[in-house]
Amino acid sequence: MKRAIPVLVLSVAGLIPVWRYAPSDGSTTTTEASAPAATPSAPSSGNGSSQVVKGTTVDTEKGPVQVEVTFDGDKITAVKLLQQPNHPQTEAAVPKLVASTLQAQSADVDTVSGATITSDGYRESLQAAIDTHAESASASSSPSASAAASQVVAGSAVNTEKGTVQVEVTFDGDSIGSVRMLQQPNHPQTEAAVPKLVASTLKAQSADIDAVSGATITSEGYVESLQAALDARG
Repeated sequence: MKRAIPVLVLSVAGLIPVWRYAPSDGSTTTTEASAPAATPSAPSSGNGSSQVVKGTTVDTEKGPVQVEVTFDGDKITAVKLLQQPNHPQTEAAVPKLVASTLQAQSADVDTVSGATITSDGYRESLQAAIDTHAESASASSSPSASAAASQVVAGSAVNTEKGTVQVEVTFDGDSIGSVRMLQQPNHPQTEAAVPKLVASTLKAQSADIDAVSGATITSEGYVESLQAALDARG
């Protein structure tokens, strides 16, 4: 009986290291799970001005040719064939055409020997894409420039014996672009005189215009309101 006690004690002592290190498996799993997975991202333009434009589909004797061009600002950064003839010559020519385009930054690229027809179709579709991009860039910049230079100013309301006269003047830069009546007397003479007064204003580019015969009072009110608009603009 005395011998059994030491054996039991040793057995228990042998199990202690196992109990002590068992939790280590759990901590390792937690550490690995906390590491974030890498996510691939597409390259982006620094100024956000990237634009993808499709060229026209050009039907050739070998088959249709169509390119898709990626612009970064005004720079051609990539060209992809959306349609191309299924020929070994074409497959060999396309990388050369694309490389030439990226170097020339235009459709002024040489024909690839053995793929003349495909080269011609490629250039035509590429030029169409370049033209579309240029038109788009011009259209997006023109309205903002025009809006920045345009200004609308209302003249003072002038009370006359015939009624109130008030004009609204639109300035394009330093020029009078148009004149619109906000208020005018309800008389046939006034209705006939207004187009003449406006035409004279656009020609003179000032309020120094003659009165319209038969509508002297309206003319004077028009000139006073017009001058107020000119003065308000400065």
